[in-house]
Amino acid sequence: MNDTGAKRGARGKAHTGRPLEALPAGTVSAPRGRWLFLTGTAVVLAGLLGYGLFEARQEHQAEQERKAAGAEKRVRGEQTWSIEELTYRHVQGDVAYRVNPPVGGDHSTVWMNCDGDVYTDAVRKENAVHSLEHGAVWITYNTQAEATSVRALADKVASTPYTLMSPVSTQPGRIMLTAWGHQLTVDTARDPRVGEFLAAYVQGPQTPEPGAPCTGGRAAP
Repeated sequence: MNDTGAKRGARGKAHTGRPLEALPAGTVSAPRGRWLFLTGTAVVLAGLLGYGLFEARQEHQAEQERKAAGAEKRVRGEQTWSIEELTYRHVQGDVAYRVNPPVGGDHSTVWMNCDGDVYTDAVRKENAVHSLEHGAVWITYNTQAEATSVRALADKVASTPYTLMSPVSTQPGRIMLTAWGHQLTVDTARDPRVGEFLAAYVQGPQTPEPGAPCTGGRAAP
């Protein structure tokens, strides 16, 4: 056998397996396919993560808006005070309130009972403000209020937990409804805003101490 035959024979022995076949059109080799699969998975996961973060941001923003809405006016004609304007200190003596009846601020360590309590005599304002801190609505009236309105309001308060009622002869309006940081003046108990105010602020979002009691405090003026 000449050299040419030996070389041809050696080449024949080197390729003893099945010859490689060309891959069909559009087929991706295994290493490249794995790389594309992993890349695609990473893109999907990144998209899901981004969507989750977006949803979380949207929910957080909505929650902040809901809280902010609690501090906005809910009842037509009411006045509001910001949280920054009202202090929370417990004091022993009298407090010179700028608003009459007061809508918050420093107050007594003891609250006025406000579990539907109707007082026919004036109560100490420092105790009533503590009741507001617990989420109560304080209804007050002066000598100009109609007797029928006073009776109707007394019945309403007596059946509504977290409310109290008392006369304040020096207040500017005939009938005034006060919650922490919120106040409404009306002329008659028939005004529909009375019910709106109670619905909005009895243990409402303005309450500095939600869940605090309206019993076990001061029971008499």
